[in-house]
Amino acid sequence: MAISNDVLSSTLRILLDEEVDQLFQATPLLKTMREKGGIETYDGGQKLDVPLILEEHSSITQLDSGYEPVNLAVKDSLRNASFNWCDFVAPIVLTRSEELSNKGERAIVSILEARMKSVMGALQREVEKQLVANSSTILTNLLSLNGHNGANAGGSTTGFLEDGAVGAQTNTVGGLSKGTFERLNNQFKTSSGTLSIADMTDLYISCQINSPNGKGPDLIICSQDYFASYKALIQQQERYIDDAQLDAGRLSLMFHGASLHVDPFLGASVQNGSGTPPTGDNIIGAYFLNTEYIKLAFDSAAQFEMDDFEHVSGYASRSANIYTRMQIYFTHLASQGLHVNP
Repeated sequence: MAISNDVLSSTLRILLDEEVDQLFQATPLLKTMREKGGIETYDGGQKLDVPLILEEHSSITQLDSGYEPVNLAVKDSLRNASFNWCDFVAPIVLTRSEELSNKGERAIVSILEARMKSVMGALQREVEKQLVANSSTILTNLLSLNGHNGANAGGSTTGFLEDGAVGAQTNTVGGLSKGTFERLNNQFKTSSGTLSIADMTDLYISCQINSPNGKGPDLIICSQDYFASYKALIQQQERYIDDAQLDAGRLSLMFHGASLHVDPFLGASVQNGSGTPPTGDNIIGAYFLNTEYIKLAFDSAAQFEMDDFEHVSGYASRSANIYTRMQIYFTHLASQGLHVNP
């Protein structure tokens, strides 16, 4: 007797929960965001609308005698950033031929478990590629940290972290121009080909002094070359600092309290996907991130939701779809940094 759709659906949903957890654990950015409470859910809506504070609401009046008139002039300090959702679906398919060739419920479930792991592994790869480097050819509606506009840098004009000094950035964030609102500008540092602790510290402090909570970045995502260069810089100090640790099986380093991780999609050879590799100041070395101000939003009805297995009309197979609606956004960009060409 064939295994029922109900049994397949309930069994695969248990595995899906485990695979979603693995997706977050395998990506340092997503893992840290989840630990900081940065995963949010919204109930529907054609777009993701987020209010951002971009100006001071009112002025402050010092009271010397106590009879001074209070300046009641106020500004509309809130601006609404509007982001398009990224929708995607991944099917899990079981053919009738496979059912006939694999007798017993356990054999059928094993096939689907392997398929589930494969699908979720592919999703993890594409989500990370797009979030970090803007290099996915599938999830192109998912916004990216990579807003670098240099030749072959692979960035998007809607990318969050842009090359250029504060006040000179021009990308668009949720329909709002960085050129109009300076508070949407991120920190930026060029190291002219050689990584130094001084340059890293300068960028870190720039992020820290512009952070509303007064804290510096807690996560640094970098290329393999950047990681190796930093490791070499601190080699002689290793016995004095707790620099090397394993985080979910990954080697990581510490810098002023921020954990530093290699991302496989950063670096000259991989940053631009299959395009021409960037050179010089167009190579992203690292992102300095304060994850308290980074959010990953999901539609409450589409957070890696799997529908029931059903027979596919016109085909000798049955399938279930994993559906997701998500988007990333920043609530404060001035506390984030981009480090190039180290």
